[in-house]
Amino acid sequence: MRKSLLGAICLTLAASIWGGMYVVSKYVLKYISPFPLLFLRYAIGVIVLTAVLWITSRRNRRVPSMQLGSRTTWWKSVILFAWIGFIGYFVSVGSQFVGTKLADAHTGALITAASPAFIFVFARFLLGERLSGRKVRSLVLASMGVIVVVGWNFSKGTHLLGNLYLLLAAVTWALLSVYAKVAARYHSSLAVTTYALAFALVFTAPVAYHQWDSYQLQALSHPLLLAGVLYLGVVSTALAFFLWNKGMELMDAGPGSLFFFFQPVVGGLFGWLLLGEQLTWNFFAGGVLIVIGVAMAVLNAPEEVQLSLQE
Repeated sequence: MRKSLLGAICLTLAASIWGGMYVVSKYVLKYISPFPLLFLRYAIGVIVLTAVLWITSRRNRRVPSMQLGSRTTWWKSVILFAWIGFIGYFVSVGSQFVGTKLADAHTGALITAASPAFIFVFARFLLGERLSGRKVRSLVLASMGVIVVVGWNFSKGTHLLGNLYLLLAAVTWALLSVYAKVAARYHSSLAVTTYALAFALVFTAPVAYHQWDSYQLQALSHPLLLAGVLYLGVVSTALAFFLWNKGMELMDAGPGSLFFFFQPVVGGLFGWLLLGEQLTWNFFAGGVLIVIGVAMAVLNAPEEVQLSLQE
């Protein structure tokens, strides 16, 4: 129960950080293209996480390593980290950046919120987690909450290409969440996040170079823009990615994925506080449904784990 509680806290914090991230991202993306911004995020994140990993390893008198005891398992670890970095941090987050810029905000939020549903499916086949009726009901309830919060508004301004990017982001983020849990069986969540981000930095570099220009470099001299980039790199990347991976390590992937739904709620609150956006009854009603759905899955998680052990 203590692990589930700690996992719930980590996942709530991660989702809350990402919920507030959209306000910062929208501003920064006006001046910096998606993949150069993604490269800067990852470069800052890797620097921060590497420093933390090194300090932690020094305290434990261990050198940071991907080795598990044999050459075969070492290469398996490298391949797994590279896969997580590619499918999750490169393809998923890159697609989300592009999709956010192209798609209608409400429709985009709905599509991105489909990620937990994919996590439930992948967790069933890749991790062997039980897809119980209670988990399905909690997923449906929380999904309804997201729809109520953001609205079912397929307006004429919606861009099909942007929605396709966001759908790709949802599917690949689900794969990231499941494979990060697999990697956490052999490595710490801090090591998984650090090494996977390092590979993602390599994958992102060629695309970022193609989109980069001198104007974007000059824009970074603006203090407010630089502060936004640093926030995205340190808080939204290094801290939030670690918290998400740690939370998924401590909980079943299915119930843990439901915390992803807190993003639109926190995003709405930040929009109200910072942008003066109005909060309607939809926001509060949907927020209640999300909280009930998440609580239904998390508070009964220990019972389901016990049942599966008895089987």
